[in-house]
Amino acid sequence: MKKDKLKPMLFSNMKQYTKEQFAKDVVSGIIVAIIALPLSIALALASGVGPEEGIYTAIVAGFIISFLGGSRVQIAGPTAAFATIVAGIVAKNGMGGLALATVIAGVLLIVMGLCRLGSLIKFIPYTITTGFTAGIAVTILLGQLKDFFGLTYPAGTVTIETVDKVEAVIRNFGTVNVMAVLVGVVCLAIQIVWPMIPSKITQKIPGSLIAVIVGIAMVSGLHLQVNTIGDLYEIHPGLPSFTMPDFSIRSVKLVFSDAVTIAVLAAIESLLSCVVADGMINSHHRSNMELIAQGAGNIGSALFGGIPATGAIARTAANIKNGGRTPIAGMVHAVLLILVLVLLMPVAGLIPMPTIASILFLVAYNMCQWRPFVHLCKTAPKSDIAVLVLTFVLTVVFDLVVAIEVGMIIAGILFLKRMSDEADVHGWEYFDEETDTESISLRSVPKHVRVYEISGPMFFGMTDMISEITVKEFTRVLVIRMRGVPALDASAMKSLEDLYQRCNKAGVKLVFSHVNAQPLKTMEKAGFVEQVGRDNFCAHIDDALERAASL
Repeated sequence: MKKDKLKPMLFSNMKQYTKEQFAKDVVSGIIVAIIALPLSIALALASGVGPEEGIYTAIVAGFIISFLGGSRVQIAGPTAAFATIVAGIVAKNGMGGLALATVIAGVLLIVMGLCRLGSLIKFIPYTITTGFTAGIAVTILLGQLKDFFGLTYPAGTVTIETVDKVEAVIRNFGTVNVMAVLVGVVCLAIQIVWPMIPSKITQKIPGSLIAVIVGIAMVSGLHLQVNTIGDLYEIHPGLPSFTMPDFSIRSVKLVFSDAVTIAVLAAIESLLSCVVADGMINSHHRSNMELIAQGAGNIGSALFGGIPATGAIARTAANIKNGGRTPIAGMVHAVLLILVLVLLMPVAGLIPMPTIASILFLVAYNMCQWRPFVHLCKTAPKSDIAVLVLTFVLTVVFDLVVAIEVGMIIAGILFLKRMSDEADVHGWEYFDEETDTESISLRSVPKHVRVYEISGPMFFGMTDMISEITVKEFTRVLVIRMRGVPALDASAMKSLEDLYQRCNKAGVKLVFSHVNAQPLKTMEKAGFVEQVGRDNFCAHIDDALERAASL
C-alpha cells in the first residue's frame, strides 16, 4: 500500500496547472461562496453565536484547509454536525471557552495527522456515524421550531438541551406568529421547488439564496412583524480581529473533553467528505495531511473569532459539479466571502429568522440519511440495529459526546462477543482403525499424543477456552494446532503459559503446529518459544505428530 504523503495537495496540483483550470476554479469558487453565505450565517445562529462568526469560519478555516489540505476539492467551513455541540459549549463556557476548546482540538488534529492516524476513520462503525448524523439532524430541526413558528418564550426560559427546547415549544405554542409561519413556509417551498426548475441558472444559484432574497422582500416590503437577524443580534461588519484565548490550566481542564469531541467529529466528518469527493472525481486524498490542515484551520478560525470547522460534503459536491478540481477553488471561495463580510454584512441584519429556520430545515433533511437508516433497520443484524438506534436516541436526548462514547463501547463489546463466538478450541476425535472403515483417510496419532486445534483470534475473550484444554493420565505429548489463529494478545499468551505450567507438572510435553507470524512473534517476545523449546514448534501438523511420536 502506498504511503500517505504529508504534503498539501495544492503543491502537487500546481505542477500541471493550466489557465483553463484556473478559470474553472474561479467560477466554481464564486458559486460555492454564494452557497456558503446563507449556510454559514444559518449554521452560526444555530450554534448560538452571531452571524459574522459563521462568515469568519468560512473565510479563515476555509482558506487554510484548502491551502494545506490533502484533498483536491474539499470545501471547509461551519457544518450542521457542530451546531448542537457549539451551542452547548457557548452556553456553558462562553465564546472564550469555545475558542480554547477549538484551539486544543486543532492541536489534537495536527498530532493525529503527524502520527498518521488518518486511516483509523475506518474503525468508526457505519451504524454509529449513521445514528449520530440522523440524531444531529433531528436536534437541528427541533432547535429551529421556535424561529419557524415565531414563538415567544417568557424571560428566563432555558433551552440548552434538546429536551428543554421541545418542552418550551409545546408550552409556548399558543404564541405562534402566523406571519412568521407564512415567511417560513414560502422560503421552504422556494428551496424545494427551485432545484426542480430545469435551467442553467437554477444549477448555479442555490435556492437558499433566493429564499433569503424573497424573505427580506416579504418582511421589509410588506412590513411584516417578524423577527430578523438584526432584531436579535448585533451585526459587526469588517474583518475579524485576532484574539488569544485564556490558556490557564484550569481553563484547559474545563474544556478538554469538549476539545476531544470537536477533534474526533472534525476528523470523522472531514475524512468522510474526502471519501465521497474521491468517488466523484476518481481521485485519492491524503488523509493524514487533511487532518493536519483541519487542525491548522480550526486553530486559525478560533484565533480570529470563528467556530469549529470541517469539510462540508454539500459544498464540496457543489465545487466538483461546477468544475473545481484544485484547492484554488476553495481559496477563491474564502476570498470572495471577505468582500461580502466587508461590503454586504449589514444586509444580513434584514434576513428574517423564519428564513434561517427554513434553510436549516432543509440542511437537516439532507443530512438525516433516513434512507440508509431505514435500510439498516431492515437488513442489519439485531446487535447493529441496537447500536444504531441507541446512538440516535442518545444524540437527541443527551448529546453527541455521550452518544459516541456509549455507541463505541457497545459496538466494541459486540465485536468482541462476535470474535469470541468465532473462536473455537476442540480436540481431535480418535477412531479405531479396525472398526471404522473411513479411518483410512485419517492421520495416525499415537495413543500417548493428544491433539487440540485452535481457530479464531486468541484474545482475552477466549482465555477460558484455553483453560479447558485437558489431557488424559496416559498422555505424554500435547499438540496444539494453530493454523487458524491470526492473532494472539497478552491475555491469551498468559493462558498458554499457564497451560505450559500445568503440562510441565503433569510430565506432558507441548508441541505447536503451524503458528502464524503475529502469534509467533508474541510468543518469542514473551520468551515462550525458548521456554517450550524451538524444536517443538513445527511448520506442519504431520511434522508435529512426528515430533510428538519421537518424544
